[in-house]
Amino acid sequence: VWKDSIKEVGMKIAIGADHGGFELKEFLKNQYASKGTTLIDLGTYSEESCDYPLIADKMAQEINGGKADLGILICGTGIGISIAANRHKGIRAALLYSDEAAALAREHNNANIAVFGARTQKKEDVLRYLEIFLATPFSDGERHCRRIAEMG
Repeated sequence: VWKDSIKEVGMKIAIGADHGGFELKEFLKNQYASKGTTLIDLGTYSEESCDYPLIADKMAQEINGGKADLGILICGTGIGISIAANRHKGIRAALLYSDEAAALAREHNNANIAVFGARTQKKEDVLRYLEIFLATPFSDGERHCRRIAEMG
């Protein structure tokens, strides 16, 4: 089920992947384009080997610079690119692996990047997790705000 909330509020979403995630990145771009939403493509632009920390750095700059509201990162397992992204202040990249994790990443952690593993996840699951992530608001509860502030 696609949400219209992205188009309605004009949310800007960036997407980036290393070579292992290139195919899934292109799939997601096409899925969103067919619904009238364009994802800001930060690369990579082929299956030629590249370094995921550089893609994560681009994403952090895009979000921290206000050019994107949220991001999607993809590598083979999602682990390496998550680690690379989370070393940046203000970035909360969450590897989404279930419906519950997708919801709680936003609700409790106000995650600003959804991360996926192209070799470890099915496309239909990724689409579902991403929709849950995008549709779930931050709870803004005191304990959640306090914990996010503690992370810096």
